[in-house]
Amino acid sequence: MVIMAEPFLELSMISQEFLEEGRNNLAIRDLSLSIDEGEFVSIVGPSGCGKSTLLRILQGLISPTRGEVLYRGSPSLGVNGDMGMVFQGFALFPWMTVRENVGIGLVAQGLPKSEISRSVAFYIDKVGLEGYEEAYPRELSGGMKQRVGIARALCMEPAILLMDEPFSNLDALTSLTLRDEVLMLWQDPEMSVRTIIMVTHIIEEAILMSDRVVVLSRRPTHVVEEISVDLRRPRDRRHPDFDRLSDRIFSLIS
Repeated sequence: MVIMAEPFLELSMISQEFLEEGRNNLAIRDLSLSIDEGEFVSIVGPSGCGKSTLLRILQGLISPTRGEVLYRGSPSLGVNGDMGMVFQGFALFPWMTVRENVGIGLVAQGLPKSEISRSVAFYIDKVGLEGYEEAYPRELSGGMKQRVGIARALCMEPAILLMDEPFSNLDALTSLTLRDEVLMLWQDPEMSVRTIIMVTHIIEEAILMSDRVVVLSRRPTHVVEEISVDLRRPRDRRHPDFDRLSDRIFSLIS
């Protein structure tokens, strides 16, 4: 007898309605998706289709109208503490230093100051911000701000990292550098994160980083196709298979 392993993370027949202009609008319809432990999955789709909403449902910030989120085989109720979030707009507290921003989640948990200090220093070093511990967000470039956001999420030692268009507010060169750094952190044995789910509107970015690309439809959103990216890392944009994947995904979105 073959025993089937339960999915690590699963969206089961998720539907989401919002009240807009006095009437219910169906944003997501009967969407199901499974994520394996250790995967890097990107979610792409037309603008406004509900990609960010899906991340918030996964984390438990929004309860779906219908369906359920299963984590390690059990219904996930409320905010999932095993997940960390990296936001598009950095979401830093302007009155706090880099050190304070990175450690804010640990402070909220009431951990001892010595433990917070050690953890914050470790993750600041991991994202390359040593020497900037006492700087304020206004003194940082966009790339440095996003490094603070990444360190803050990693400092909570999540098993799953959710990333909501994390590079879209950065210039092309900084985006390229941070993509590589995120991949290195994902593969770093000292990190707790083994699974990453990223929303992006850049097809090339999804192919460069992901094991699998999930393509969503226009509203009401459902999964159009799931595409495995079987290209060797580090990936070459000039490879003909890269172009073929890009064209295929683009055709599904447009």
